[in-house]
Amino acid sequence: MKIIDRLLRRNTSAARVAGFVISNFIGLAIVLGGLQFYLDARSIWQQKDSFISTDYLVINKKVTSGNTISGADAGFTDAELSDLKRQPWVRGVGSFLSNDFKAYMSVDGGSHSLSTQMFFEAIPDDYVDVKGGEWHWEPGMNEVPIIINKDYLALYNFGFASSAGLPQMSEGIMSGIPMRLVLRSDDGRRVMEVKGHVAGFSNRLNTILVPRGFLEEANSRLGRGLPRLPKRVIVDVSRPGDVAIAKYLDEHDWEVAGDKSASQASFLLRVVTAIVMGIGCVITLLSFFVLLLSVSLIMEKNRDKLHSLLMLGYDLGTVASPYRRLVIGASASAGLLALASMFLLRACYLGAVTGLGAQPASVWLTVVVAVALTAAIIMLNVLSVNRRVRSAWRR
Repeated sequence: MKIIDRLLRRNTSAARVAGFVISNFIGLAIVLGGLQFYLDARSIWQQKDSFISTDYLVINKKVTSGNTISGADAGFTDAELSDLKRQPWVRGVGSFLSNDFKAYMSVDGGSHSLSTQMFFEAIPDDYVDVKGGEWHWEPGMNEVPIIINKDYLALYNFGFASSAGLPQMSEGIMSGIPMRLVLRSDDGRRVMEVKGHVAGFSNRLNTILVPRGFLEEANSRLGRGLPRLPKRVIVDVSRPGDVAIAKYLDEHDWEVAGDKSASQASFLLRVVTAIVMGIGCVITLLSFFVLLLSVSLIMEKNRDKLHSLLMLGYDLGTVASPYRRLVIGASASAGLLALASMFLLRACYLGAVTGLGAQPASVWLTVVVAVALTAAIIMLNVLSVNRRVRSAWRR
């Protein structure tokens, strides 16, 4: 067997094999490094908000002096909503429902009490993710879960509480305080009294959110019964931060509520990562053809030897084994070097990324991708070797 190996690999060019290993290593290293960096860094732009996905955008029409003075209803018409749903980057659209009655909230904290007028909004329950079954309301229930924006709590703690001599409250304390909600119709003749509790705090929803079923029930009992257009909509988008979204909103004079920088930065990260990984895939593909052509050239030079060995009775597997070991060894070496470089690169940037607030991701997905790409390169080269040996046999 050693004699056959020395005979068939006599014309092997070490420089060509080294060129494949180096180029394949560079391509795989770029792919694996780009993938792992994306996995580690993406949490920086994903706001820690367990109630609303970063793929959701809240859209409203711009309020101008013209529609304010005339009293025009700056809501979304059915035609506008239908056109919005037809956009290629839209996966779903839900409308905000607001209260059509007066709402008052009071909190009794023993020595201190607080009472204020409030407003409520609701969105389809599919857009809200509250764990533990907290986001639930049915007709007849006397307690309503509420989600409020974290900025409201900050305004209370550092603005109102300090000036009014009231105690500051953490999120945990606020969630445990029972609320009394008094809901009245405009004429004051119809009244509902229910209890409420804070089910969570949101970074992205700048509102006071209640279950849609509750608000629909309250509006039917206390509201004026007049049809109203939704003032805001929540949109599930496939590509947050896409320039097509900004262009569409500008054309319709609409705007996205809240800070758009997170979604734009996340989209930019995806685009840059895709470009980097694309370059790595091109280099990997070119390195595959380098090895493929090198092995094919070697086997073409040894074509007569291959034919003679097959005619002497050696089986196809024995004759092809030197070239199989060559492609397997070269490809596996490049894959291992690429994985090692990925871990080295990760060690260099991980401290800076975690310092920015990122939550490091697992490396197992990158390892699986490395194994899969290396296995694919090996399989394709082995198939090419087998085909060449068979062609020599049929000569």
